[in-house]
Formats: sequence, C-alpha cells, structure tokens
Amino acid sequence: MRAYEARSSIELDEAFTRIVADHMQALIIFADNLTTAHQKKLADLALANKLPAMFGFREFTEMGGLISYGASLTAMWRRGALYVDRVLRGSNPGDLPIEQPTRFELVVNPKTAKALGLEIPPNILARADEVIE
Repeated sequence: MRAYEARSSIELDEAFTRIVADHMQALIIFADNLTTAHQKKLADLALANKLPAMFGFREFTEMGGLISYGASLTAMWRRGALYVDRVLRGSNPGDLPIEQPTRFELVVNPKTAKALGLEIPPNILARADEVIE
C-alpha cells in the first residue's frame, strides 16, 4: 500500500504516472476538494490505466468510477437545509447539535467493471444501494 499526493489537476496526472510506474493494482481515492472537483478526470484516468478505483461519493461512480461507498451527499445537503431553516427562524447556530451522516451508499458501476475485465460478485451487487447501468 502506498499514498500519492496531489494538490492540483497537473499533480493528479503526475500522481497517476507514478501509480502506473509503481505497478499499483487498485486505488482508493479519498474525497477532498480537489478529487471531488476532478471526479470525471479521475474516473477516466483510472479506466485508461486499467486500475479499479473506489471513491467516497456516488457521483464518482456516476462519472465512470468502479465503486463508491460513503455518506450520501444528497442526504447531507437536505439536513443542512433544515439547519439553515432553523437559523433563519431564530435558532442560535451554537445551540444546534453537530450531526454525523446517517445514510451511506454503496454504488457499483458494472459497465466500468466490464471495461476493466472484472466481474463484480453477486453478493456485492445484491448489497449495493444502486447499480449504475
């Protein structure tokens, strides 16, 4: 296992060059502002280099990534809207409790699996919250 850092779009390309040179067999791409902004690019780079990749948000899988597991951004935005509503109705933001995500999603893209020459086990497909066709 090895970590690769990138702080810009150019560094993402450089990181993939190192990943391929190091003969890595799969990736876990952690969500941050850079990786979230370049989801499509990361999915394309992973596919072009025949690297199965897992990401923390479903949007990555929708962009062509293999698999994602993480908190539902849609559910978190909805909860955030409720907090905005409470503040606008007069609640003190400091009095509102901090919440952890409660909805997590496993999303699988079989089309990407096929392009990578992989077969997703039936038990993973059965457990997935969504299978993107």
